[in-house]
Formats: sequence, C-alpha cells, structure tokens
Amino acid sequence: MAIPESFEQLAASRRAWINDVLRPWCQSAPVKELRKAEAEWFDLAGRADIAASLWTWAWERFPAITHPDLPGVHETHEVQVTLRSGGVLRGYPDARKSIRGTLVLVSTNDAGEFQTLEPVSLDDITAIERL
Repeated sequence: MAIPESFEQLAASRRAWINDVLRPWCQSAPVKELRKAEAEWFDLAGRADIAASLWTWAWERFPAITHPDLPGVHETHEVQVTLRSGGVLRGYPDARKSIRGTLVLVSTNDAGEFQTLEPVSLDDITAIERL
C-alpha cells in the first residue's frame, strides 16, 4: 500500500477504509464483536457518533428498518421480523429503546392496546420485511 503524499490522499484513504472495510464489517459482525468495537470506536472511526455509525451500519443488514439519510432504526413502517428460532414478530420499531444491537417492537394486542415486545438481539434475527 502506497503512503499518501497529501492530506487529500490521506483523507480519501480513510474514507475508503471506512466505506470498504469498517461499514461492511459492521453490517455482518455479531453483537458480541460490535460491542467490543463500540468500546474502541473513537480509535476506529474517529469522532463518529456510535449510534449513527456503528449501530446504524449494523442494522443496515436489514434495509427495511434503516433509512439512508437517518441514523438508527427507522420507526415509520410496520415490519415483520423472522427469528432464527422460526418465530415471527410484527410491530413498529422503537428507535429509542432499540439500542446496542437489540430491536424493540411496539405492537397491538388482541384488544387493540399498544404493547412493547421483549427486546430481540440482532444475532437472533434472520430477516426483516416492511409490511
């Protein structure tokens, strides 16, 4: 690898590393590894906000709950979440409660009352579809 000769080349190489290595890694790493990275995020990503970068990039493996211009989990649409166990959950993501690799959905029960479902780990999810 050639050493950058100018600041512009250095900055471009850093952006390329973030886009080509760090972001794709976040999109596939297990929660345990993401939490290790979270502890060292300042050294890895600079001053980037952890929620807006690491955790948003991790959720990008499920495009139905992310938005390209907004950080975190996108709350606007009802989703269906398929779990590794074969179970299926439906509801609206709660971005405030969906932290550090856990997804919290808000749904309605048979009486039409809102209920908050138990948090689900990113590692336990195989698919998320927008309804």
